[in-house]
Amino acid sequence: MNRKIRVGILFGGRSAEHEVSLQSAKNVIEAIDKKKYEVVLIGIDKKGRWYLSEASRFLLHADNPNLIKLNKANESVVLVPGRKVEQLVSLSDHRSVGPVDVVFPVLHGPFGEDGTVQGLLKLANIPFVGAGVLGSAIGMDKDVMKRLLRDAGIPTAKFLVFARSSLGEIDFEEVKNHLSLPFFIKPANLGSSVGINKVIDKKQFEHALKDAFEYDNKILIEEYIEGREIECSVLGNDNPIASVPGEVIPQHEFYSYEAKYIDENGAILEIPARLPEHIINEVQDLAIKTFKTLCCEGMARVDFFLRNGTEVIVNELNTIPGFTTISMYPKLWEASGISCTELIDRLIQLALERFEREQKLKTSFEL
Repeated sequence: MNRKIRVGILFGGRSAEHEVSLQSAKNVIEAIDKKKYEVVLIGIDKKGRWYLSEASRFLLHADNPNLIKLNKANESVVLVPGRKVEQLVSLSDHRSVGPVDVVFPVLHGPFGEDGTVQGLLKLANIPFVGAGVLGSAIGMDKDVMKRLLRDAGIPTAKFLVFARSSLGEIDFEEVKNHLSLPFFIKPANLGSSVGINKVIDKKQFEHALKDAFEYDNKILIEEYIEGREIECSVLGNDNPIASVPGEVIPQHEFYSYEAKYIDENGAILEIPARLPEHIINEVQDLAIKTFKTLCCEGMARVDFFLRNGTEVIVNELNTIPGFTTISMYPKLWEASGISCTELIDRLIQLALERFEREQKLKTSFEL
C-alpha cells in the first residue's frame, strides 16, 4: 500500500483576513481526499505564532463566521529550514513533529499571500501550493500589479498611488479631476475588500484615506467603473486553464468584506455568468494572460468589470482565493466540472510537479 502524502495545511496568519483564512481552511480540510493525503494542521495566530492543531478541535465557533477563532490550546511549533527529517519542531520540548511532503498555504493577505511564507517554504525546500515568491508579491501589491497589466496592454482601471509620506499632498480636487466621482480608496497590499471605501464627497475622502492608511503605507485611488462584476478561476503552471466565468451581483453598496465572507445573502453569485460566447472567450483569454503576466502558478482568481456590456476590464488578481462555502474560486471550477476534492488534488500535484522541476536546476557553479 502506498504511503499517504503528508500535506501541511497552513492557515490563520497575521493579516486582517485571519478569519477568512480559518473559514477557507475548514473547507479545504473537509474536502481533501483523506484516502490519498494525511493532513497536518498548522494554525498561525494573529501574532505570528505557529500551532500544531488537532483536527477535532482546531477551531472555536467553527460554524459562525462572526465568532470563528483559532484554538491556541495546542502545541506550539516552529519550521526549521534545512532539516528534512525535523522540519516541524515542538517549541516546548524541541521534539521533532516530523516532515511534510507539501504545504498548502490557505492564507489571505499580508504575511501569507504576499511572498513571505512562500520564501520561508522555499528556503526550507518544501513544495507548496500556489504562486511562488515573485508571483505572490506582485499579486498582493495592487500598484505593481496594475502597472504590469498596463504595460502588457491588458485593460485596467485608471489609478493613482500615494505613499504615507505624501499624505499631506493628496488633494481631493486633483483626484476628482483625474478620476471623477465616485472613486475607490484602498490599501495597496491587502485583499478581501478590507480597508476599501467608495468616495462620493470630500468628507468621505478624509475618512477613506485614514482607513486605508490603517492597513498599509501605500494606498491606491482608483476610478469607479460602473458595470457587471465578473470573475474567472485559473488553474495550472506552464499551461493554465480558465474556468467558466461567474458573476457577482452585490446586495451591498459594493462587494464588501461582509458580503464576501459573513453575509450569505451579501451577494448573488450567478454561475455560470449569462454572457455572450465572445465575451466568455475574451474573459477566459484575459484571465490566462493576466495569470502569466503576473508570474503566477498553481491557482488564481481574476476579477473583471464588464462595462456597457462590451468592454472587459481587469480589476485584480488573487493568488490565494477564498475556499469558503460561498467563495467563487471553487464554485467556478465545480461549474466547470472539477469538484472541490479534485481541485485540491490537482493543486497539490501541480505543487509537487513544480518542485520536482525546480530541483533539477543548478544552484551553484563549478569550474
